[in-house]
Amino acid sequence: MTYLSASTMNRQRYSSKNKNTVSYADKQMGLGPISNAVIVLIMACLIGMIYLTQITKTNSFSYEIDRLQQQQSQLKEDQKDLDLTTARLRTLDSESVSNAAEKLVTTQPTATLR
Repeated sequence: MTYLSASTMNRQRYSSKNKNTVSYADKQMGLGPISNAVIVLIMACLIGMIYLTQITKTNSFSYEIDRLQQQQSQLKEDQKDLDLTTARLRTLDSESVSNAAEKLVTTQPTATLR
């Protein structure tokens, strides 16, 4: 069908008598102001809930970090104590070795090789 024949058919459709030539367009339904306010309020509540859950997670992580830092400082103190104990035991061990070395007799060479 060509453009000319399509436009001719449209004119013929409305050319007869006693026919309603008024066309009604569907009215687009939209949300009213109250519905918009309710939707905005619900969205604000959802954003607030998401914010609160994120803050709660952050706080729980900070408690765990504090606990781990305390444990780290305790372990460092334990390491220092163990280092002191190791040094003390080494001095005792070196004293016993030096006492045994003092008891040894020195020898003199008896002959030389030629």
